[in-house]
Amino acid sequence: MAATIEYIETNGIKVPLIFEEDKRLPLVTTQFIFTNSGSITDTNKAGLAKFSAKLMGEGTKKMGSSAFADALEAKAIHISSSVGTETFVIELGCLKEEFDDGLKYLDLLLKDPNFTQEAIDKVKATTIGSLSSKESDFDYVASNELKALMFEQSVLAQPAAGTVQSVKSIELSDVKEFVAQNIVRSKLIVVIGGDIDLSTAKNKIAKIIDAMQKGEKSETKYISASQKPKENILIKDTQQAYIYFGSPYNMRENDKEYYKARVATYILGTGGFGSRLMEEIRVKRGLAYSAYANVQVTKSSSYFSGYLQTKIESLKEAQKTVNEVIAEFVKNGVSEAELEQTKRFLLGSEPLRVETMSQRLNRTFMEFYKGQELGYSDKELELIKELKLEDLNAYIKHHKEIQELTYAIVTK
Repeated sequence: MAATIEYIETNGIKVPLIFEEDKRLPLVTTQFIFTNSGSITDTNKAGLAKFSAKLMGEGTKKMGSSAFADALEAKAIHISSSVGTETFVIELGCLKEEFDDGLKYLDLLLKDPNFTQEAIDKVKATTIGSLSSKESDFDYVASNELKALMFEQSVLAQPAAGTVQSVKSIELSDVKEFVAQNIVRSKLIVVIGGDIDLSTAKNKIAKIIDAMQKGEKSETKYISASQKPKENILIKDTQQAYIYFGSPYNMRENDKEYYKARVATYILGTGGFGSRLMEEIRVKRGLAYSAYANVQVTKSSSYFSGYLQTKIESLKEAQKTVNEVIAEFVKNGVSEAELEQTKRFLLGSEPLRVETMSQRLNRTFMEFYKGQELGYSDKELELIKELKLEDLNAYIKHHKEIQELTYAIVTK
């Protein structure tokens, strides 16, 4: 059956439940997704949300990390926590027959996380080690620098994983405060699918939700990308140049013309071989192995960005080519052949995007999260199918802001 949206009413709050029954395998997967609870909330200490997710992976205070992990492994139960820009996710996956035990351990984790100094020190050591190793990952360095330039003096300007200095400053009290404010039922959306019926799923999940703090729901703050082009060149001991570029993109997450953005950016830089950037930068000039660009449109931000790596001596030529390709794209749009090829790919590859239950559940979640009607993704495909060349090119010309490029470059 297709994914549906239901609600669990508990203590005066209606918690959305995205559900799909699938009896082909005796498995059940559940996600507790807390909105406006990701790295967008790291206004005081960079990396706090990700750090808190890692700490939630250290088991319960009573059992400890090892005993909790052993108990899960004995029953092939998987529980993990992760963080996006806007969401904090706790996921449970297990065999159908172990679902009750899985929920039991999830409930224990929510009620009694391993908030001890020992666990804090362990997570801090591994996180700082990881961040230190990334200092020589120049894609990571350039990507972070681009965000710092585009979203200067905002929470999006800082690395989601934090810095060595910010992670060192995180205390147990910071994590407790984060969890108290964000792991609450007012921010919760539940996603569940697998070999389980809707009534059973609602009853079992409701018991977990009942024990959670109510908390306060909050809206995600939108942060505009810089309208003024900037450039920063970081000198490192590298054998090639890393070029990251970005610009504002005037669109919000529920914009009815987003399907045009999908088509346009596929032709410009998302489509791999055949895309404008790849064709001009790799095929014609041999400046890079690959070149990529895409548009990110979320509740918290909207921007165009891309990247490539080139020889150090080719840096200026590659940067000039990026500027020229994007300017030409905005001025003259695309051809009928490019549009038809993109339509064939996007429509033809659609079955691959919804072949698993996880993909279908995620699509329904995104539709709900963006405030779209259920099944909007199918309507978007119809809009792509009927898209006319003149309408697409008018749209592309309208988005001249993508030419206001900010550059973050790592070179020698």
